[in-house]
Amino acid sequence: MTSGKRIFMVFLGAPGSGKGTQARMLCDKLGIPQISTGDLFRYNLKNGTKLGLLAKTYIDRGELVPDEVTVSMVEDRLTNPDCSGGAVFDGFPRNLAQTVALEKMLAADGGVSLVPILEVDDDVVMRRITGRRVCRACGAVYHVDYSPPKHEGICDLDGGELYLRDDDHPETVKNRLFVYYKQTSPLIGYYFAKGLLAEIDGMQAPEQVQTALVELCRARGIETAG
Repeated sequence: MTSGKRIFMVFLGAPGSGKGTQARMLCDKLGIPQISTGDLFRYNLKNGTKLGLLAKTYIDRGELVPDEVTVSMVEDRLTNPDCSGGAVFDGFPRNLAQTVALEKMLAADGGVSLVPILEVDDDVVMRRITGRRVCRACGAVYHVDYSPPKHEGICDLDGGELYLRDDDHPETVKNRLFVYYKQTSPLIGYYFAKGLLAEIDGMQAPEQVQTALVELCRARGIETAG
């Protein structure tokens, strides 16, 4: 990392773009944690924290958790010692209100340092997600194109049945893409105007995407290990 400066990145990318995997790999090289809102919610709900209990009151009523609760979870997470050098945000912010709140949160550190966005064609996203198969018995994950089982529909590990999760059905994926574009378009404009947005070709092999991200960081004066 750059000397004495905390590094904060916001990763953008459609479902199936490889955003989470690439963020984790880059975090290892930067020596800072990945902060995922999904992980934060699971942690706070599981441990019954004050914020977790507050979020649960909305979830139990079938309502969306307000932005201020999500923002508070992120703010609380940033007080942990492992965030002393910064963090990479995955799945946050999701809208302009959260984006503005994040900027205020990081104002003392100079705000967000960089916003990589992984660009992947919609048809590729569809194939990546709808091609996944999961074992009902052990939960092992396969892909009909990239990592197929030895025998179609049967898990290599325990012979369990492989199935297509509800979230991976074509119509569900199309809706997830619609929601992503609706939520992310304002964020793209916001970060582009600030000169922070950087497009990365997510159609490349995973190792090539990671190389491009490392090169991007170094070009922006952000040091990485390895």
